[in-house]
Amino acid sequence: MPLIAYLLGSIPFGYLIVRWSGGGDVRRHGSGNIGATNVARVRGKFLGLLTLLLDGAKGYAAVRLAESVAGGSVRWMMLAALAALIGHLFPVWLRFRGGRGVATGAGVFIPICWQAVVASVVVWLLVVIFWRYISLGSLSAAASLPLLVYLLYAHAPGLAPPLIVSAGTSAAMVLVIWRHRPNIIRLLNGTEPRFTFRRDRQSGPA
Repeated sequence: MPLIAYLLGSIPFGYLIVRWSGGGDVRRHGSGNIGATNVARVRGKFLGLLTLLLDGAKGYAAVRLAESVAGGSVRWMMLAALAALIGHLFPVWLRFRGGRGVATGAGVFIPICWQAVVASVVVWLLVVIFWRYISLGSLSAAASLPLLVYLLYAHAPGLAPPLIVSAGTSAAMVLVIWRHRPNIIRLLNGTEPRFTFRRDRQSGPA
């Protein structure tokens, strides 16, 4: 089951969308990332949004499939969530060079605790609105997710979630933040570009 989740997560939608739309290899433009932000900068906001939705959907589908096959076992759901996220971050099809994991990370946690995902999206929006850094919003949302899951876990109101959920959420947070290392360095140096929806093939890293 984790292998199937990994393969679902490894589908490089951003790469495929840009190539199929005539934009060539998205890894040769902007930040070189295959995620929605770079797709939006390279090919426009519509294709960026499409990438965002598909990246989230593949994570959601992987966990829902695990839930169905394993009879609702949260252990298998969490393992599938991590496998799908790893697939997105390190896709075998692109020599293990994938995206940052934000959209797919949100998708995998919707079946596990959708309330926490909604709250983390609010965190992301607030940070992006005030500071206009997509990466800072993504880092803030990822960092807040373990606490939000702990507080809002839907399967046992008022009780702490199972250890596998807390541990898996923390592992996902570490993976996403680790993939944002270049962004963190640029934020600290003051060289991280602010996000706009302006289509620009020469945009800085994202």
